[in-house]
Amino acid sequence: MTKEKIIIILTVFIDVVGIGIVIPVMPYFVQSVGASALTVTLLFAVFSICSFLSAPILGALSDKFGRRPALIVSIASTAVGWFVFAGANNVIALFVGRIIDGMAAGNFPVAQSYLADLAKNNKERTASMGTIGAVFGIGFIIGPAVGALLSHISMSFPFYFVGVLATLNTIAAFFFLPETNKNLAKDRKISIHPFAPINLAIKDKVLRSRYLVLFLFGLAFAAQQSIFALYTQFTFNFNANHTGYLMAITGIIMVINQGYLLKHFWLKKFDEAKLEIWTILFMAVGFFVMTSSFLYVFIAGMVLMIMNQSILRVVMSSRITGFADPTKKGEVAGIMSALMTLGMAIGPLAVGTIYSVNEKLPFVLSGLILLLAFGVMFFYRKIIPESRYHHEEVEPVDVL
Repeated sequence: MTKEKIIIILTVFIDVVGIGIVIPVMPYFVQSVGASALTVTLLFAVFSICSFLSAPILGALSDKFGRRPALIVSIASTAVGWFVFAGANNVIALFVGRIIDGMAAGNFPVAQSYLADLAKNNKERTASMGTIGAVFGIGFIIGPAVGALLSHISMSFPFYFVGVLATLNTIAAFFFLPETNKNLAKDRKISIHPFAPINLAIKDKVLRSRYLVLFLFGLAFAAQQSIFALYTQFTFNFNANHTGYLMAITGIIMVINQGYLLKHFWLKKFDEAKLEIWTILFMAVGFFVMTSSFLYVFIAGMVLMIMNQSILRVVMSSRITGFADPTKKGEVAGIMSALMTLGMAIGPLAVGTIYSVNEKLPFVLSGLILLLAFGVMFFYRKIIPESRYHHEEVEPVDVL
């Protein structure tokens, strides 16, 4: 593996470790500052809103000026955001930390564009996306475990730890990461309008159904993610350690599924286009099963949901990136990220009130949203094949 890929993978890994730490530890840390459960969901939402605004701009900047500077700025902002968050002693400081991190939260879409630049063909591109997915899984194993362990020192210490990792990653990227974008669009004008990604997504007749599904996916996933620790605490009397270990199980599943099964089983047995559709339906089923008050049934639903969402993210990201104009890979990755994070912003905002009515409703809502996404994907199952990547005019084909 080249040093470029190693640094990119390390970048994604640190991001995911941070997410893994946040889910089990954040509710307890926020409550230690004197904030409410609603504040927990709002903190998830404000980061997602800021990411929605910044991701497409950072992606477009990486098309115009290069992946390297965009990635360095993004990683550095992550470090600063975590340090501010860790040092917070009031609610305002908590929000400032999440805003700083979110306002340059383009690590993942720029990393995707970087790997797409390096890929020599479609299979290598999908394999690289799968590697990122496996790194997500490893991060979800290590992150919650680190969060649970370091929270014994103090509730803020895990966030300082991630800040240090991000700082070291920024230094490594600055000194060792070369530029890979050979198709710089230096003359392109970049829109800073907050709704530019939505407008661009709507105008793309080929990809807009996929963009809509990504939005619905983000909405459903964040709706349950933001109350996951609260739900397990209420229903199963879990603490930060228990929730952290449960999230570690999630990571193990993702590593096995994306690091091995995707290449050696799923892609050999099933067409990518079919995986793109049916994994959405099985995700919905997983959310409905997670409404169970029996721990092992809940875990079974969680496993079903995680297996299918980990396949969906890789396959859909790879296919959308493959369809993109080579000079717009960063912009397309930014739009994908923006629409997902828009969903991840709306989800926690809505679910805070819903959870207070009934703790199971967020999982029901997530399942219903994914059924809608399945309907959209099924209805728009005619797609333009991979040759669009080479800008050929072709007829749509039915993938089912």
